[in-house]
Amino acid sequence: MDPAVSIRDCRAEDCPEVLRLIRELAEYEKVPEQVKISDQGLFQDGFGQDPFYKCLVAEVPRERQSKAGHTIVGYALYFFTYSTWKGRNIYMEDLYVMPEFRGQGIGKKLMRTIAQIGLEKGCTQMKFSVLDWNRPAIDFYLGEGAVDLTAAEGWHVFRFEADTMRQLANK
Repeated sequence: MDPAVSIRDCRAEDCPEVLRLIRELAEYEKVPEQVKISDQGLFQDGFGQDPFYKCLVAEVPRERQSKAGHTIVGYALYFFTYSTWKGRNIYMEDLYVMPEFRGQGIGKKLMRTIAQIGLEKGCTQMKFSVLDWNRPAIDFYLGEGAVDLTAAEGWHVFRFEADTMRQLANK
């Protein structure tokens, strides 16, 4: 890991840069049209009165900036959940490093920092999801000791979109 890369808590003024990285991740995952959040939404949800998420950013000095001039080159967004079987959990929603900065240990350091935060908060598990076609990410996580719950235990992840949630709530 390059010592010039620092991992720090996201600040409110970083929201536009985090949104840029979220859009890059969505492009990589082939679903750019699914990003509906704005930097103002990120600000309200992460730095408002009742924050819904926490975020770390990976930052390089100006002399190591990206080809496009960015110094924030990666992020990890997380929040806390609860397991009725295991207690406190930390959920890593996103882990992303710009392609030109991959292979330098930045993603590993972001993930390690989330694990440390989880342990400090008494969490017993760190959970996250990976697209089934993203073999580099799957191999990365397995190499770090993660367990693929779909393969090992048969768990599937589901969601209700807002319209379906409204229908469900009004039944």
